[in-house]
Amino acid sequence: QVQLVESGGGLVQAGGSLRLSCAASGSTFSTYTMGWFRQAPGKERESVGAIGRGGIYYADSVQGRFTISRDNAKNTVYLQMNSLKPEDTAVYFCAARVGGVYSYNWYRPGEYDKWGQGTQVTVSS
Repeated sequence: QVQLVESGGGLVQAGGSLRLSCAASGSTFSTYTMGWFRQAPGKERESVGAIGRGGIYYADSVQGRFTISRDNAKNTVYLQMNSLKPEDTAVYFCAARVGGVYSYNWYRPGEYDKWGQGTQVTVSS
């Protein structure tokens, strides 16, 4: 089974950028759909985006600012975050799903089988 480890979080000023990485173990990484989610204190986990056979999806709140990509040779998925806002502050999680996701299900945490431990992103104003 795939194991996920996120990295790249930290403290950044509003308007700045960060790139998160999620390294996966296992030899079948290319077959997984990978998602990014985030959870702020006192709030529910929310979707950020996903990349897989069905395409690349983004939440409206990050569309145009965040970019998801993957390097299957390195078993890694990335989340490039630009123009960061204080409201982007959260713990960011990557997640993996066997099979594709589509416009009607990519944003549901329950669709994903494995989760990383999360990495903190803090955006100061």
